[in-house]
Amino acid sequence: MDKSIRPADLGALLRDDKGSQFSCGLDRLSNYDLILRCQAQAYPDNSAFDELLRRYQSHVDKILYHLAPDWQDRADLAQEVWIRVYRNIKRLQEPVKFKGWLSRIATNLFYDELRKRKRVSHPISLDAPRRVEDGEVDWDIVSDYPSPDDTLTTAEFYESLQAAIADLPTAFRTTIILREIDGLPYEEIAEMTGVSLGTVKSRIARARAKLQSVLQSYLS
Repeated sequence: MDKSIRPADLGALLRDDKGSQFSCGLDRLSNYDLILRCQAQAYPDNSAFDELLRRYQSHVDKILYHLAPDWQDRADLAQEVWIRVYRNIKRLQEPVKFKGWLSRIATNLFYDELRKRKRVSHPISLDAPRRVEDGEVDWDIVSDYPSPDDTLTTAEFYESLQAAIADLPTAFRTTIILREIDGLPYEEIAEMTGVSLGTVKSRIARARAKLQSVLQSYLS
């Protein structure tokens, strides 16, 4: 099988007849066992890989949506994420960390594309930002506050929340998504983004503060 898989080939790969005959019962396997199947041979077992894709496609879509809400080619990016997973899954040494590893691939792909597009401006200017020693943006907003109330479930609130997340600077948007949507620990986010643990905590706190400020009318 050619390792140079194109996005257009991914669907055909996952529907390969040889793998489909073994798909019965795969939905009852744990993620760990599916990953071991994908790592057992020179190339991932197609049916096991297909099941992983089915379970985690919405997760990848959610990550990319919040990272790049205004990009029209997110479906192509999602396909590229799974192509990278297919090519590199044998390198995953801790299958229990598959979700975090998958999130890292999606996030790294986003930044790769961002550099290619040479996007140098953010959607909005945020409260007189300035540079400090660690390179982060400093917002003059109090960050010690409770998280938004989980009971606020109206469609209007979530639409406003998504818009507010999209308006965050890229570094802050990435950290808040990895923490609040993906549920990753601070330490893993620091490793993924290449900044200190303190910087991660600071960015998340300030992103939360900005979101609360924007959504104050829903929280009062």
